[in-house]
Amino acid sequence: MKHFLDSDLVEVARGLGEEAQGFSGKTVLMTGARGFLGRHFSEVFAHLNEHVLEKPCTFVGMDNLLTAGEAGANVQERPNFTFVKQDVTKPIEYDGQVDYVIHAAGIASPFYYRAYPLETLEVAITGTRNALELATRQHARFTFFSSSEIYGDPDPVHVPTQESYRGSVSCRGPRACYDESKRVGETLCYVFHEKFGTATTAIRPFNVYGPGMQEIDYRVLPNFARQALAGEPITVFGDGTQSRSFTYVSDVVGCLMKLMKEKKAIGEVFNIGNREEVTILKLAEMVKAQAGSQSEIVFIPYDKAYEAGFEDMPRRVPDLTKIHKLVGYEPTVQLHETINRVLDYFRSQDS
Repeated sequence: MKHFLDSDLVEVARGLGEEAQGFSGKTVLMTGARGFLGRHFSEVFAHLNEHVLEKPCTFVGMDNLLTAGEAGANVQERPNFTFVKQDVTKPIEYDGQVDYVIHAAGIASPFYYRAYPLETLEVAITGTRNALELATRQHARFTFFSSSEIYGDPDPVHVPTQESYRGSVSCRGPRACYDESKRVGETLCYVFHEKFGTATTAIRPFNVYGPGMQEIDYRVLPNFARQALAGEPITVFGDGTQSRSFTYVSDVVGCLMKLMKEKKAIGEVFNIGNREEVTILKLAEMVKAQAGSQSEIVFIPYDKAYEAGFEDMPRRVPDLTKIHKLVGYEPTVQLHETINRVLDYFRSQDS
C-alpha cells in the first residue's frame, strides 16, 4: 500500500530543478526514516535516483520503529537504500562517507509523547547529540527537525511568529517533554556549530500533514478524517476557536532539500509553514464537507491532563520572511486543495 502520491514526488523534483544534482553520488543518512516525514523523504530520494540524478545517491535510513507502526516497519528493498534498526539515543556508527545527516527522529504526536515522555526527551537531546557527533566526524551537513511548538503560546504581537521570538513555553505539563527537548536540540545545534564548526541547520515545521499519516497518530487531521469517514462524531476539543497553519508534506520536503544545499543556511534556524490560518472548528467542517459525511461535530471539554497542553496555545502561525528571502520558499498548495488527498489515502487503507 502506497503512503505517498507520485504527483507529490514529481512536484518536489520539479521544484528542486538543477539543484537536485547536488545529491548525485552523495550519501544521505536520515534518522526517523520510517516516520511520516521520513517515508516521504526516502521516496523522494528514490524518485530522484530513478528519474533525475546523473549518479544515484545512497540513502541510509535509521529508525527504532517505536512509533512507526505497520506502515513504517514495512521496509521496501531497493538499490542504493539501506535500512538500519537503530536507537539514536545510543552511539551512531556508519562505515563509509556521509555527506548529509537529517535528524528527524522524534515523538511528535501528543498521544505518543504522553505515553513515552522520557523517550521523547531522550531522542531530542541524547539522540540529537549522537547525530551531531556523527555529522561532525564526517564533516557532513546536519539538519535538525525542531518544531513550531518551541514558540509555545506567543503573545498576539508576535503572531505571525518570527524565528527571533524566544518563545513562551512551560517546563511543566503534558507538552513540556516535547517542547523543551526540541529547544535543547536547537541549543545543541548552536553549540556544535560554534564549538566544532559543524554545518548545522534547524527547521521549525508548522503542523505538517499529508497522505501517509497514521490513523493511530491521533493528531487533529487524521483524527477528523477517520471519524468523518466512519460516520462517527467529529470531536473538537474546547470551542474550536484555536487556530493552526497546516503545511502540506511536499512543501516541507522540497524546501528542506533546498536548505540542505544552501551555504547561507548553515548555523541558522528557519520556519517552514503556511500563512493560511485555520480554526480547528473550520478544519472539522472542511473535512466533514469534503468527506461527504453526515457526522455530527461534537465539542468536548479539555480534561485536566490536556488542559495545560492545548488551551494555552490558541494560535500558531509562521512568519516566512526569512526562508522566502533565502530560498524563495512559498507554499505551493493550500489546505482546502489537499484534504481530499488525505481522505483518499485513508479510504485506501480500508479497501
